[in-house]
Amino acid sequence: MNTGMVRKIDDLGRIVVPAETRRLFSIQEGDQLAISVEGDSIILRKLESTCTFCGSTDDVSPFKEKGLCGTCRSELRA
Repeated sequence: MNTGMVRKIDDLGRIVVPAETRRLFSIQEGDQLAISVEGDSIILRKLESTCTFCGSTDDVSPFKEKGLCGTCRSELRA
């Protein structure tokens, strides 16, 4: 998808992701983006929160800077 948007890289190597793009992909301050290379393209991908223990992406909440799903939370309480 080519949106026609152009951004310059600043002297520290940073770019600004436009507000309309952040809204489209529900990117919030503090979210993590994975950077990868495919051929001659740079790919930015929003990382989903995953559970540290089981890898689930359902009902994941932060706990001491790690992801923890509802199932693992329940098991830890037991």
